[in-house]
Amino acid sequence: MMMKLVCGIDEAGRGPIAGPVAAAAVILPADFPRELLNDSKKLSEKRRLVAAREIKKRACWGIALVDHHIIDEINILQATLLAMKQAFFQMKEKLPVFCAEEFSDDTEAEITAIIDGTFCPDIPVRCTARIKADAEVPEVMAASILAKTERDAVMCRYGKLYPEYGYETHKGYPTKSHRDVCRRIGMSPIQRRTFRF
Repeated sequence: MMMKLVCGIDEAGRGPIAGPVAAAAVILPADFPRELLNDSKKLSEKRRLVAAREIKKRACWGIALVDHHIIDEINILQATLLAMKQAFFQMKEKLPVFCAEEFSDDTEAEITAIIDGTFCPDIPVRCTARIKADAEVPEVMAASILAKTERDAVMCRYGKLYPEYGYETHKGYPTKSHRDVCRRIGMSPIQRRTFRF
């Protein structure tokens, strides 16, 4: 028996001027409570965390981070695609256990991937890039939630390491306060140095 599976892939952190870019890849089980899902930007932090816990508990997923050094070296688009590729392969490693739990032993899985945006990473399955997929496709919504919650947690840790920059508040996005502190005391060690601020 061939089971067709949809893998949603999305990123968080293309726009910031500091910190990593994150990506997640998610295959949802058929009985996942889809009412928990939405575009991560439309959910409160509390609802995102609740949804992320359920996704990690019940789905097949992978998360990858590509740091500011690599972003500066290969550019943000290529770093995003690299994070997506790494997240997909992390997810794929968990697939045999997920399929064994979800389906009968004689089931084979055929994966297609839906990517939020306009570019597909280099992964060995059929991919479709769709603008606003994170607002329309449950698997991509789930990937959006995991990528954002993971990156937010990383930036909160950086906020404790570099308290003067306020990363726990703006998460590295180019807010006025973030730009001002960079101009006043200089760039932090996690600043993307090829980005204008």
